[in-house]
Amino acid sequence: EVRLAESGGGSVQAGGSLKLSCTVSGFSYRDYAIGWFRQALGKEREPVGCISVSDGRVDYLEVAKGRFTISSDNVENVVYLQMNNLKPEDTAVYYCASAPIFMATMWKQDGYMSAWGQGARVTASA
Repeated sequence: EVRLAESGGGSVQAGGSLKLSCTVSGFSYRDYAIGWFRQALGKEREPVGCISVSDGRVDYLEVAKGRFTISSDNVENVVYLQMNNLKPEDTAVYYCASAPIFMATMWKQDGYMSAWGQGARVTASA
């Protein structure tokens, strides 16, 4: 059974930084994808970015480009989301999710990710 656990959420002033971690367990093969998503209060969940753990390819959505970086530690089985220059509109619950295969054209679609973490709350105040 695949399990995901986010950590590292918190509150910062606008312009500050946070680094979220997603600890992954239960995968029996090395080629899988970890995506980051977020959901603000009263809004639909939106994709942020996704990494192929086997080769490091990353796909970012426009909201993340230039400010967020996704990376992985394949020894510790942890995927990170480094968020810099946070804005109030970045305030949301952030989720990591997994899929057996990284597909840049598919990972954003509903139903592609098969396992989800419990979420980590991020607040950026003006």
